Formats: sequence, C-alpha cells, structure tokens
Amino acid sequence: MSGPIRIVLADDERMVRTALRVILDAEPDLEVVGEASTGAEAVPVVRELRPDVVLMDVRMPEVDGIRATEQILATLPEPPRIVVVTTFENDAYVYDALRVGAAGFLLKRAAAEELVSAVRLVARSDSLLYPAAVRGLAAEHARRRPPAPPRWAARLTEREAEVLRLMTTGMTNAEIAARMGVGPATAKSHVAAVLSKTGARDRTQAVILAYESGFVTPR
Repeated sequence: MSGPIRIVLADDERMVRTALRVILDAEPDLEVVGEASTGAEAVPVVRELRPDVVLMDVRMPEVDGIRATEQILATLPEPPRIVVVTTFENDAYVYDALRVGAAGFLLKRAAAEELVSAVRLVARSDSLLYPAAVRGLAAEHARRRPPAPPRWAARLTEREAEVLRLMTTGMTNAEIAARMGVGPATAKSHVAAVLSKTGARDRTQAVILAYESGFVTPR
C-alpha cells in the first residue's frame, strides 16, 4: 500500500465518529476520508470515496451495519475491508455481519492502540482480527445448528485442508509457512486456493464456513 490507509467511519453517534477520527488521524499512515451517520448513508459514501477500510457500527437506524456491509460488498468490484464496531462481542448482529463478509469486529470500548492496530491488520488482510473471539462466535453458532456437509471439502487438496485448519487458529501466512515447512509464497498460494474453493471472501468468512459446515468441530 503506497499511501496512507484510507478509512470511512459509519456510526450514528457524532461523538463516536469524532473520537475515532481524532485517534486515527493522529497516525501518519492512517487517514479518515469520510463519515456516515446511517447504514443508508454509508453505502454511497463508500462507493464514492473507495476507502481501504470501513469502521461500521453494527446497529444503526434505517439500514443497519449488516445490510450496509452486504450492499457494499455486493456492489463494488474491489470492496474495502469492513470492520463492524459493537458494544457486545457476543452480539448476534456481529456474527451475521461476519457471515455476509465483514473482515472482523471491534469493541467500542477498545483502547486507542487496539483500534489503530486493528485497522492496520485488516488492511494487510494477512490474518484474522482477534482470532479467539471469531472462533468463539463461530463455534457458539455452529453448536446451535446441524452442520451442513460442505460440498467444497472434497475439492480441497490435503495441503489446502491443512491450511484451512491452520487459518481457523488465526495463523498468518508466515506462520502457516513455518508450520508446514514451505515458503511464504506457497502458503499464500494455498490460502488463495482455499478461499477460491470454499467461496469465502476472506479468511474470516472461511473460518465461519469451516465451523458452520462441520469441517472444524467446536471444542
């Protein structure tokens, strides 16, 4: 990424948007380029500004963060990475947002350094944001419904299946490469193949699919 990471804030509380802007704009590699006060506003703002990352409040009037996320991801050829922001990490809204393609979630009480780190991490898209929390949400919801046999599982090679299991633990490409004894480029290629064969938009969605399908069993 040659320039600063460009960010759009979507939250119905002005004070929250202002606080986020102050924290993010203080970093030399981050830049808030736009704001929206509802999910309905967020969609055209994102289409116009084409940011790298969107911080999306999960609960907003008119159109909530889930529907806004879904619309953005469905209508842009190269959509931004979307992080939903929530008060409660076990919120069902958060899980629904992850299922439709959000890259992760962030708690509103997160410290400034956590916020900055989260934005940088999802912009790199090389790992899960808060993997333990994502796994916890996925496992909790997987237990509530019988797993659907994944048609894509048979299309994975043995190596790709191993990579998906390692992805569910939150490993980065470099960590996967080290664990499997392969080069970083090979690990990256395996991850790309996993996303393609599962139909997942990103690593987070692949983890959700792995748990919901029964490919990975909750412990």
